[in-house]
Amino acid sequence: EQLNLFLHRKYSSNADDLHPGMRMLFNEAEEDDSVKKKEEIVEPQDVKPHTRKKPKRKPIPENIPRIEKRYELDEKELRCSIDGTQLVKIGEDTSEQLDIIPAKIQVIKHIRFKYACKTCEGQVKTASMEPQPIPKSLASPGLLAHIAVSKYEDSLPLYRQEQIFKRIGIDLPRSSLASWMIKASQLLSPIINKLKQELLAANYLQCDETPVQVLNEPGKPAKSTSYMWVVSKTDPGKHIVLYHYSPSRSGSVPVKLLRGFKGYLQTDGYEGYNQIRSQQDVYGVACLAHIRRKFVDAVNAKKKPSKAGICVTGLDYITKLYNIEKQVREMTSKERYYFRLEKSTPIIDELKEWLFDKVNYVPPQSLTGKAMTYFVKQWPRFINYLADGKIEVDNNRCERMVRPFTIGRKNWLFSASVSGAIASADLYSLIVTAKQNGLNTYDYLKKVLTEMPKLKANDIDQLMPYKKLD
Repeated sequence: EQLNLFLHRKYSSNADDLHPGMRMLFNEAEEDDSVKKKEEIVEPQDVKPHTRKKPKRKPIPENIPRIEKRYELDEKELRCSIDGTQLVKIGEDTSEQLDIIPAKIQVIKHIRFKYACKTCEGQVKTASMEPQPIPKSLASPGLLAHIAVSKYEDSLPLYRQEQIFKRIGIDLPRSSLASWMIKASQLLSPIINKLKQELLAANYLQCDETPVQVLNEPGKPAKSTSYMWVVSKTDPGKHIVLYHYSPSRSGSVPVKLLRGFKGYLQTDGYEGYNQIRSQQDVYGVACLAHIRRKFVDAVNAKKKPSKAGICVTGLDYITKLYNIEKQVREMTSKERYYFRLEKSTPIIDELKEWLFDKVNYVPPQSLTGKAMTYFVKQWPRFINYLADGKIEVDNNRCERMVRPFTIGRKNWLFSASVSGAIASADLYSLIVTAKQNGLNTYDYLKKVLTEMPKLKANDIDQLMPYKKLD
C-alpha cells in the first residue's frame, strides 16, 4: 500500500485525485440503470456537424487612458482610381492594443517655508509637514504600499525588488526594505488589534497552521520550524483573515490566540486543537475534506479498482454529502440548515451505521483501517456542521487563505528575525483581508499608510480592510 501510494503521489497530477479506473466504482448501479434507460429510448437522429466557436476577446476597461493614432490616405490616394473624383471620408475602422510603461518613479519634495518677524529677533516659524508613516524616512506611503503588495501578494522577495529598483537607477538595500516593512506593520497594529477583536466576537471560525522558518530566533537553531497560524471568518460583506506567528505548534497557541472566543471552531484533526476544543462554549467542527483524503489514499493504494473494496463505499457516502453542499451553496444560513436536515441527515445516519460496523472488520494498520478509525474519532465533531447553516462542511476556505503565505514562502524561503515574521503576519492579514473584500490592495494600503499617522484611535473604523475606499 505504501509503495502504490508513493508511486501515485509521485506521478499523478493531483495527489487527491483517483486512478481513472477508480471513478467507475462510484454509483455503478445508478450508472448501469441510466445506461439501460438510455438504450431503451435511443432513436436514429441526424447529427449536425459541430463547429467550434471562436472565443470572444474581453474588451479593455474604459478607465484605461487612450492614446489615438490616426491614419489617413496620402494626397495621391485621395483620388478615385476609375474617374479621378476626390474621395470623401465616410467612416472609420478602429482597433485597440495594450501598451505598458514600466514603473514610474517620482520624488515628492517637501518644502517647508519659514517666516520671521522683521522687528523681533529669534521669532522664526516654520510651516509643519503632514505626518509621515515613517518619520525622516525616504519611503512615502505609496512606496511602502508598493513594496508590501509586491512581497505579500505578488510573492516577490525583497532581494528581487532591490534588483528591480537598481535597474531603474534607485539604490534601495534590502535591509532598508525589511526595516520599512517592520515599521509599517507597527504603525498598522491598531487595525490588526481591531480585526482580532471582531474575530473573537464571532460564533464560527476556521483555523489552520503552516510551517515557517525563522533564522535568528532566540533559543532555537536556525533550521528549526516555527508556525504561522491562520484564523478566518466570513460574513456577508465582511471577510476577516488573521495571520499569527508563533515559534510553537503546541495547543497553548490557539488557546492564547482565541482567548474569549465562544462558538464553533472548525479545524483539521490535529490534536493540538484539543486543548481549546475542550473549553466551555467552544465546539469543535471536523473537516470532511481531510477525512476524504484518507479514503482517497486508501483507494489509490490498491493496484486494481476491484480491490479498492470497502473504502470506495466510504467515498461514495462522502461524495453524496458534497453533492448536497453544491446545492446549498447559494442559500441563506437558515435555508441551508433546513435543507441539510432533510437531505444530509438520512445519508449521515446510513454512513454512521456502516462506518461503526465495518471499522471492526478492517485491519487497523491498513490505509483503509486508518481512514475509518480517523473518521470514527472525528465523528462527534463531524456532525456538528449540521448545527448551524453558516458552518461549512470542510475547512477548505481557511486552507485557501494559507495558500498566499505558502506561495510566498517558496520564494523568500524564511524570515530573518522574529520581528520580520510578526510584520509578515500583520501585513498578510491586511492584504489578504482587503483582497477577500474586493478592495484594490495597493490603493487600500496607500490610503491607510497615509491616514494612520493623522488619525486618533477612535477613527480607526473607517480604515478597516472591509470598508469601501472613499
